[in-house]
Amino acid sequence: MNYNKKTVMDVDVAGKKVLLRCDFNVPQDKATGEITSDKRIVAALPTINYLLDNGAAVIACSHLGKPKGEWKEKLSLSIVAKRLGELLGREVIFAKDIVGEDAKAKAAALKGGEIMLLENLRFDPREEKNDPAMAKELADMAELYVSDAFGTVHRAHASTAGVAAYLPAVSGLLVARELEIMGGALADPKRPFVAVLGGAKVSDKLGVINNLLDKADTLIIGGGMAYTFVKAQGGSIGKSLCENDRLEYALEMIAKAKANGVELLLPTDTMASAEFSATAVGTVVPTNAIPDDMEGMDIGPDTRERFCAAVADAGTVVWNGPMGVFEFDNFAGGTRAMAKALTECGAVTIIGGGDSAAAVEQMGFADKVTHISTGGGASLEFLEGKELPGVACLLDK
Repeated sequence: MNYNKKTVMDVDVAGKKVLLRCDFNVPQDKATGEITSDKRIVAALPTINYLLDNGAAVIACSHLGKPKGEWKEKLSLSIVAKRLGELLGREVIFAKDIVGEDAKAKAAALKGGEIMLLENLRFDPREEKNDPAMAKELADMAELYVSDAFGTVHRAHASTAGVAAYLPAVSGLLVARELEIMGGALADPKRPFVAVLGGAKVSDKLGVINNLLDKADTLIIGGGMAYTFVKAQGGSIGKSLCENDRLEYALEMIAKAKANGVELLLPTDTMASAEFSATAVGTVVPTNAIPDDMEGMDIGPDTRERFCAAVADAGTVVWNGPMGVFEFDNFAGGTRAMAKALTECGAVTIIGGGDSAAAVEQMGFADKVTHISTGGGASLEFLEGKELPGVACLLDK
């Protein structure tokens, strides 16, 4: 996978109509539909402002939620157009359709320095099917395609990959930063390279573990997925999360780590509880001897110390997945200790999207790490070494 792609800064955008794929899939209040966090809209502003300041006419597009190819008023992007206009301090023209008469007329009339937003791409069932006809209709409105929605680059959709068959395609500033930092970490990391993986399931990260064992110097495994590794080696894990169909895989990965000279660290002690609740109190027990009526909820104090020490001298740290049930304050200690260790180690620190990003932000460490990825699924597939369709389609430098 070549991460060295052309960006908006490598092409002349003056006077051009630019189709800009953003990630405006913002969280909303279920009852009122109001946007509860505009972070994703804010993240798109540097690219939008660069294009507008350099005389481009911007045709922004995005999906919102999962309408599954049906028009659903509560998932209309009109609310995003309003918020985007407030943030930009200028009018955002809103199209009532995607590639229909309204969108085409407004795109044709759009002048340099103006911006419009198309209606929710996923209202059209052809979007997620990467239908060439829809891709061409989107492309026909513009002269250049800019990809700035990292959260969707692992999807081959009409607006993420299909349009690149009809238009020159480059990355926006947000995607360029993801490729530079995450691509750099995988292609040429500053060593020692420490990878930290957590979360519930081994199956979610099969390819990631396998790929990182070819690249990392140390691999730390915490969270619910660790218990599959512990059980595979004959440990007693009580009621803890375990994927019995992955025990053989866990043993293969332990053997691969040994063969590659990678230090594989697993929890030695665990905060366990007899009930899965926010009010439950944890008991510290050995990870390979969890009582039958208890389940592991977080890494224990000894494990925290070992994991944090492994990160302390790192040159690069990539972290994806929490160390325990961080949503419950009583079991957030391991994730908090890991986040704090990352802020103090002096390494290039990269947080994969999803729960680990949420944890770092919630705990107030967001501004103390090098990079927080804006795409959960995309960053996982990135770490897995998979080709991302929305990146592969961009012009190489």
